[in-house]
Amino acid sequence: MQELMGRARELLENGTVARVLGWRAGDQSYNPEPAFFENAVELEKLVYDGFCGANLSKYMIEASKLEGKTLVFLKPCDTYSFNQLIKEHRVDREKAYIIGVGCRGKLDMDQIRNQGIKGILNVSGTELQGPDEITVETIYGTKTVSYASAMLSRCHVCKGKDHVIYDELLGESADTKDADRFDEVAAIEAMTSEERFAFFRKELSKCIRCNACRNVCPACSCRKCVFDSTKFDSAQKANADSFEENMFHIIRAFHVAGRCTDCGECSRVCPQGIPLHLFNRKFIKDINTFYGEFQAGADIQEKGPLTNYTFEDVEPGIVAERG
Repeated sequence: MQELMGRARELLENGTVARVLGWRAGDQSYNPEPAFFENAVELEKLVYDGFCGANLSKYMIEASKLEGKTLVFLKPCDTYSFNQLIKEHRVDREKAYIIGVGCRGKLDMDQIRNQGIKGILNVSGTELQGPDEITVETIYGTKTVSYASAMLSRCHVCKGKDHVIYDELLGESADTKDADRFDEVAAIEAMTSEERFAFFRKELSKCIRCNACRNVCPACSCRKCVFDSTKFDSAQKANADSFEENMFHIIRAFHVAGRCTDCGECSRVCPQGIPLHLFNRKFIKDINTFYGEFQAGADIQEKGPLTNYTFEDVEPGIVAERG
């Protein structure tokens, strides 16, 4: 942590960067939030621990419009999103100074609560080089849980500990993958069509249309979203008891197909706990099946399979036959 703060201060003071984009403490110790830091005094509020799960790459869209370079801290998985934004001409690479930070997996308070821990006051041992167990202080006493058991589900299917783009690296990353990326999708595919419909109808019925998933998604970077258009009476629709209303998520998944890096931010920020990443991951699995393995954001020169027509492309009927 001190290494990150010291390097950021040095780059600010020597004029290499005009500002720093990182994380600061939120209302709770386990709820840090993205923030810009303009000077050394503000930098004193910089934090980086296991709860800094927010992907900062999307914030660089607006930062690219500002004068001077912005230092941005990116975890390995975040760099795929940043690369994809470069590919789509949404961020200016020359306006970014990227420090790739180490990661040993990010933590999820729900995973901690699911282990029967209530009345949480504080969580410690979450730093990058911390212990294998984290300590949870509660109103009922002190508990400990393993770091791995408290990780976000996306970290168990991590794409890898290597950054795909950076100017310099600080800190070592751990290999946290211990599950298959598409196991959840396979379980959904094994259902009958009626079971699948019921599953997603139940999950999507929880949606309150807060737009947190859209707002946090690096692939949702349109300057104007059709769902904000008053012309079509789709602006900030209230949640309704109909599947048609929740088609919002299916439409959004189609919109980012082939461009989603599977960063998992949509599921992380959903206040209703909807597993929105399943839509995107299903598309990724199908793209790999029909067009060959492809990872959005891995290579800014490689054309996406859905924007690169060839005579060998599958016919729509083939996809429909799979259900």
